[in-house]
Amino acid sequence: MKTKEGARRKEKVQSSAAVRASISFPPDVYKVLSDIAKEKRVSLAWVVREAAEQYLAQKWPLFKGQE
Repeated sequence: MKTKEGARRKEKVQSSAAVRASISFPPDVYKVLSDIAKEKRVSLAWVVREAAEQYLAQKWPLFKGQE
């Protein structure tokens, strides 16, 4: 007996290297982040990750050692 397509989907295994997040920005913040990404020739995700890492390093300097 055949099962419905999708019933046998493989579970996605989350890598320990990264966790995916969906984030909403006000339009003006998104525009600035997008402009920075274009200027640096990197992805918007890279800009956001870099900003988050810098924020954590500034607010919690010992956080870096917990990786």
